[in-house]
Amino acid sequence: MAVPFRYHAKAQSTFKPPLIANENAFLGDVYSSEKENPDKPISAGFYRLEKGTPLVYEYTYDEMKIILEGQFEIADETGQKVTALPGMFFISPRGRRLHLRRRRMGWRSILDSGSREVPRLVLGWMDG
Repeated sequence: MAVPFRYHAKAQSTFKPPLIANENAFLGDVYSSEKENPDKPISAGFYRLEKGTPLVYEYTYDEMKIILEGQFEIADETGQKVTALPGMFFISPRGRRLHLRRRRMGWRSILDSGSREVPRLVLGWMDG
């Protein structure tokens, strides 16, 4: 018997990701296939950064992002820095440490592969 597709109507407006760091960084999966496919799971969800402490996030998994609203300043340890705007797409390889600063209230949708472990959070902001 075929398995039907799944969807979450109005996910961006109704899904409330949990607080993961500081007073202002929220991240949560709307769905993860980790239970059904533990060898090659895929997850999708939302990240929101409110005004306050910048977030430094070390990825323990590969992740792709689409900026939905707002503006973020995203930088990494290579010195690459960009202002992320709605519609922009990003790929964060496993092991990469990103520095995220909110410029305007924003949401990102996220899609990642591999096991979603608790990420290594590093407080502070990269100088430069």
